[in-house]
Amino acid sequence: MLSLERMDYDALVVIGFGGPEGPDDVLPFLENVTRGRAVPRERLLEVAAHYHHFGGVSPINAQTRALVEALRAELAAHGPALPVYWGNRNWRPLLADTLAQMGADGVRRALAFVTSAFGSYSSCRQYLEDIARARGEVGAHAPVVDKLRLFWNHPGFIEPVAERVEAALASLPVPSRTTAHLVFTAHSVPLAMAQTSVYERQLEAACALVAERLTSSHPWRLVYQSRSGPPSVPWLGPDIREHLATIKAAGVTDVVVAPIGFVSDHLEVRWDLDVEAAARARALGLRFIRTDTVGVHPRFVGMIRELILERTAGAPRRALGTEGPAPDDCAPGCCPAPGARPAPTRGA
Repeated sequence: MLSLERMDYDALVVIGFGGPEGPDDVLPFLENVTRGRAVPRERLLEVAAHYHHFGGVSPINAQTRALVEALRAELAAHGPALPVYWGNRNWRPLLADTLAQMGADGVRRALAFVTSAFGSYSSCRQYLEDIARARGEVGAHAPVVDKLRLFWNHPGFIEPVAERVEAALASLPVPSRTTAHLVFTAHSVPLAMAQTSVYERQLEAACALVAERLTSSHPWRLVYQSRSGPPSVPWLGPDIREHLATIKAAGVTDVVVAPIGFVSDHLEVRWDLDVEAAARARALGLRFIRTDTVGVHPRFVGMIRELILERTAGAPRRALGTEGPAPDDCAPGCCPAPGARPAPTRGA
């Protein structure tokens, strides 16, 4: 068990996107996500229907709870013995409420693990803004919160993703296991956001790192999903449904889809992949298998402990590939907010 005697931090807070946990939560949640962004009411109702397809419940909160419990067990067994809290950007438990509780509990300095592996405004810098805003709401008793680094190329992320892909491939009929086309997906973002961030580059590199670790070689492509915003605003592509048609025309019969841009089953995974993309594949005559997300894979949970130890005990900073580990602190001006940011209407 590691001692806290020389450590500067006295808690860990897991920060997620948040999501509704019942039908009555859906519209208030979506209104919270899109507040101040002039999203048409009909668009909110359209997305609300996706949540109601699953009983008005996003899987993200249950999966974040499971991650928090897994982290508590990991830290209790191996140290450091930090209490683990949980706060969300968009729904209960809200981050400001969590920081207020942490302050009342005597926490003065905490590390934050954000459930997003890649760098962009919405997946990294905006969380720094969320932390600053929540601390401002709490006031003088709010703990200082330092965000753990991005982990897109950490072996504790890449290797579990590869394991999930191998499991999906193994579920195919034997002749297809070595010929299936591999599709990696991530949440699309506006090109204006992508062009001022490392998002696309990190995703491409992470996909290559996963593909290198498979026991057989497969053709693969990074595609995008969950586009929102007006059609006049360009977003990253191709969209997965377009790509499914492309590979079918090229003679592909089996496709394995790995949502590498997500660490748990957000609504985008359950609706945009398991419902919409799967339906498109069936219509095209493609066999479609979606991999599990990393969730609470033991090596992923252990990775979070490693990230803590980097900051508290000088542990080695592990990374795969040639780029090396991400820095602890973002460079000034990196991943700026686009001047006119289309409102994401999903994310949990």
